[in-house]
Amino acid sequence: MTRRLANQVALGGRMLSLDGHDDFNQGQISARMPGSNTFLIKNALCGFDEVSPEEIVTAAVDHEQRAPRMAPPELPLHQAIYRARPDVNGIVHSHAPHTLLFGALDLELRPLSHEGSYFVDTTSVFTTTSNTVLDIATGDQIAKELGDAGRAVFLRNHGGVIVGKSVRHAAVFAQVLERACRLQLAALSTGRQFHYSSPQDVRLKQDFIYADLSVRSYWDYAVRRAVRRWPEAGQWLAT
Repeated sequence: MTRRLANQVALGGRMLSLDGHDDFNQGQISARMPGSNTFLIKNALCGFDEVSPEEIVTAAVDHEQRAPRMAPPELPLHQAIYRARPDVNGIVHSHAPHTLLFGALDLELRPLSHEGSYFVDTTSVFTTTSNTVLDIATGDQIAKELGDAGRAVFLRNHGGVIVGKSVRHAAVFAQVLERACRLQLAALSTGRQFHYSSPQDVRLKQDFIYADLSVRSYWDYAVRRAVRRWPEAGQWLAT
């Protein structure tokens, strides 16, 4: 299971890279180990575009335990969310440009697109600091902002945090959020009023377009796309 989960974390990082989440070696993707108080996370030095299963480290949810030598500085962000949200098994934090810009504009995310429909009324903005999340107190504040059922938090002037029931869900929904932000910002740039989905359509889209089976198909597509770009990633599918 550890190797399989490490493969998924690495594949998730590669697909995030293809969707514009790269920022040098910054940002993280992590996955909780089933039935344990540990999780796997991309190490501090590699970027999304170069992460492999060998560059994944194992960390404890308990922040008082010694962090792995290669753990990313923002480890407390993941520890705090995993501690606060037992339902969360995957987390993405990135500096995707449209997500970052959206969080700086005090905009309300609207169901302009299918993507926006997934996140409507489930996001918030963390405004206490825009700095790197280096301590558990700040991580706890972000987890509190996320709440019991939040799907994402915009970190003002910093990026976004997206959570999911698995690392597959978190990686897919990080891409979904970036697209939702990009489309709404593009609509606003026209200076024209735009229409968005009704509450009934939003519910239907969430139940069908973002059902677990659909998300799995999006993950499988994104994996195929990543393997086309990095053929060596194909070997991660065998274990």
